[in-house]
Amino acid sequence: MSYPTKTGVFTLLAVACLTIMVGCVIVPGINDVAKGLRVPHGANWLITLPSLGVVLFAPLAGRCIDRLGAWHTLAAGLLLYGLLGAGAVFLQGVVMVFAERLLLGGATAMVMSAGTALIATFWHGETRLKMMAWQGMSIELGGVIFLAIGGVLAEQNWRWPFSLYLCAWLLLLMLWRWVPRVATTNTAGEGENMPTLGNHPAGLRLAQLAACSAMIIFFTAIIMIPQHFHAAGISPAMTGYFLSFVSLVAVAAASQMPRLLQNIRDAQLLSVAFLCLATAHLFFAFATQLPLFIFGGVMLGCGFGFSIPLVNHMTVDYSSAPLRGKNLARLAMAIFSGQFLAAFMVYIPGDSSRVFSGAALLSLLVLIGLMHWQRVNKRAASDLR
Repeated sequence: MSYPTKTGVFTLLAVACLTIMVGCVIVPGINDVAKGLRVPHGANWLITLPSLGVVLFAPLAGRCIDRLGAWHTLAAGLLLYGLLGAGAVFLQGVVMVFAERLLLGGATAMVMSAGTALIATFWHGETRLKMMAWQGMSIELGGVIFLAIGGVLAEQNWRWPFSLYLCAWLLLLMLWRWVPRVATTNTAGEGENMPTLGNHPAGLRLAQLAACSAMIIFFTAIIMIPQHFHAAGISPAMTGYFLSFVSLVAVAAASQMPRLLQNIRDAQLLSVAFLCLATAHLFFAFATQLPLFIFGGVMLGCGFGFSIPLVNHMTVDYSSAPLRGKNLARLAMAIFSGQFLAAFMVYIPGDSSRVFSGAALLSLLVLIGLMHWQRVNKRAASDLR
C-alpha cells in the first residue's frame, strides 16, 4: 500500500481543521452576520444548524465511505463544503439560509468521517494514536487561525468571513495531488484493544456519549462568550483572539494525550476532561475580571483538547475495519448532536451566568457518570478473574 508523503500527511491534518471551522468562522461577528443574512433573531442557529446537518446526513456519509471509499467521499465532501460554505453570502431569509446551513453540515459529515477513516487506514497502533493526537491538535489549530482571521474579516464586512470556506477547494487539490487513493478495508493491525475483530460496544457507547456531552458543554461557551463580550463592548476582533487562545490551549492539551494514555485509562482521561470543563464554566459564571475569564479559557481548552481527540481514537481502536465507516459516522453524529443541542442551553432562564452554571452542572453530572462507569467495569473485571 502506498503511504502519504509529508505533504500528504499535512493535507489530511489540514482537512481536520474544517470540522471546527464550519460554525466558528462566523462566530466573532455573528451579530452582524445574522443581520446581513436577514435572520437577526437566528444568530445561534447559524452556528449550530450545520451540526444538525451532520446528524441528519452522517449515516449517508458512512455508507459512502463503505461503498465508494474514504478518498472519494472526502473529495466529494471538500467540493461541496467550499460551494455551500461560501455560497451563503448570496442568500437571504430564514428558509434559504437555514436550508443552506443544513446542507453544509452534510458536507462536513463527509469530510470529518472520511478524513478520520483515511488516517485509520494508513496508520496503526502507537503511530495511529499519535496521528489522532495530531488530528486533534489540527482541529484546534484551525480554531486558532480561523477564529482570529474571522474576527478581523468581520470588522471589515460581514460577508468576508465566508470566503474562508473556500479553503476546502485548495485542500481538494492537495488531496488529489498528494494523498494516495487506497481501499479502506485493510485489517492489518486492527483491534489492538480487542480479543477479536468485532466491535467493542461498551467502549463505542462511552466514546459517543462522551463526545456528545463534551460538545454540548464546549459549544455553550462558544455561543455565549461572543454574546457576553458584545454586551460588555468588546470588539469582534478581540472576541476572536480570546477564542483563538482557547483553541491554542486545546492544541497543547491534545499534544499530551498519547503520553497521558501511557499512565491512565481512556475513561480516566475523559474524567479529567470533564473536570476541566466544569471548572471553566464555573469561572465564566462568576468572573468579574478578565484574568478570571482567561483562566476559564485555559480550562475550557484543556477539556476540549483532552476529550475530542480521545473519542476519535477510541472509536477507531474499538472498531473492526468493515464497520469503521459506520462507527465514525455515528461518532460524527454524536459530536455534532452536541453542538446542535448547545443552542438550547441559551434558553436557560436568567443571564449568561445562569447558562454557564448550567453547563458546569452538566459537566459534573457527566463526571459522576464516568466515575460510576469505571467502578462498574472494574468490578466486572475482578469477577472474571
